[in-house]
Amino acid sequence: MSEKQRILIVVTLLFSMVLGSAILLIYSKHESRKLFVELQQLKYEVDALNTEWSQLQLEQSAWSGHGRIERVARKSLSMVMPNSNDVVFVRQ
Repeated sequence: MSEKQRILIVVTLLFSMVLGSAILLIYSKHESRKLFVELQQLKYEVDALNTEWSQLQLEQSAWSGHGRIERVARKSLSMVMPNSNDVVFVRQ
């Protein structure tokens, strides 16, 4: 093998390695951008879910308030406060 052929092989090999490295760099950048977009979408989703969770907690506290429960018990179930004579204390 002559010197020119060896140089040509080395140059071809180096060119192939540089080309392969460039392709991998482009692929890596593309994947990085794609993952960044997905991360941003997930952050927006987390914010939306946190907002919904806060609203549900407020709604739960409104529905479980003592005054509301007493009104529902009186109106829907016809419940009344017992007289003091009707209250029995049980001791263990």
